[in-house]
Amino acid sequence: MPASPRTARAINDRFALGLLQSEGPLTAGQLKQLTGLSRPSVADLVERLQGAGLVTVVGEAGAQRRGPNARLYGIVADRAHLAALDVRTDGVRVVVTDLLGARLAEARAPIGGDTAAAVESALALVEGAVRESGAQGLHTVGMGAPGLIDPATGELHDTTSLPAWHRRLPGALQERLGARVLVENETNLAARAERREGAAHDRDTFVLLWLGEGVGAAVVLDGVLRRGASGGTGEIGFLPVPGTGSLPSATGCEGGFHSLACAAALRELGAEHGLSGPGLTAADVVHRAVGSGADAFLDAVADRIAVGAAAMAAILDPGCVVLGGEVGRAGGAALAERVTARVSAMSPLRTEVRASVLGDSAVSRGALLAARDAAQDELFGPPPGR
Repeated sequence: MPASPRTARAINDRFALGLLQSEGPLTAGQLKQLTGLSRPSVADLVERLQGAGLVTVVGEAGAQRRGPNARLYGIVADRAHLAALDVRTDGVRVVVTDLLGARLAEARAPIGGDTAAAVESALALVEGAVRESGAQGLHTVGMGAPGLIDPATGELHDTTSLPAWHRRLPGALQERLGARVLVENETNLAARAERREGAAHDRDTFVLLWLGEGVGAAVVLDGVLRRGASGGTGEIGFLPVPGTGSLPSATGCEGGFHSLACAAALRELGAEHGLSGPGLTAADVVHRAVGSGADAFLDAVADRIAVGAAAMAAILDPGCVVLGGEVGRAGGAALAERVTARVSAMSPLRTEVRASVLGDSAVSRGALLAARDAAQDELFGPPPGR
């Protein structure tokens, strides 16, 4: 059945908005060429989008050109403002952007104290960033946090291993700011960012192995993020592995893959190889090892990481594993190549291991992408085919 005129207009409008976002400001002639629409249809489209406050004239094409045909149309970037929050166990990072993703303000701070005080501190941080950005308010907030997301409710699971203020913060943000708040597991957001803008940009199927203070994984199969029955897909820290001397339990991942590859374990390994130092993080140690050619340490790190990567490869056959988080970024190609060789020796399934492009900024970047996609879907309408 052919689309109704109204539906066809909505599809064309959304297509044009997508072009203006990806290509930047365009003239009516350029929109005609890229959309394949007639000149009158493009004129009507531009008039509709201007009337809706979504598009405006932002300049002219060519220094010597004047008149209607030279007008450049662009999306009204301040039509809505967004925030991305990267919530860790001991702090928060916030980024405020316009609708097109241009950064307007950024702040981070440690968060502590009791639950009420921690929530208030986090709210104050976000409000301060909004004021600095000049925005009058926020349309959508994307929030990444450790822990499982309930597939049915979209809320963080209640768990004793994470601060209580994490679960309180989304509701407090929505109440205080009047914005829609989207909550997602931090590793899943990192995978979203790596697929759109990073190491997995050419992959529809891959696993992101997060290597930071803790370890985790995000699984993307055929372009779809997989969550599992309880939201626990990728909780690789609980994977029983050799070399830890014990087994994980329902209440803690000590003894699992976490004990091999978490930041604390890698710092201890660095100390054994003479690479430790006051105040050095695991990422610092790995970065120092890459720079100094500390092959024995990097080989030992690769041995550990490959245990988890090979397990994911054996079960999922993703073809690609991205080493994410601070450690994955710090290790770069030197570490990724070592892990690739070890996984190849353990599994007949061809698996390329890549280093993260975005590192620990992937969480906030993924949160921003989630917020921007949701806001644009609401303001522009869903993209064609969705």
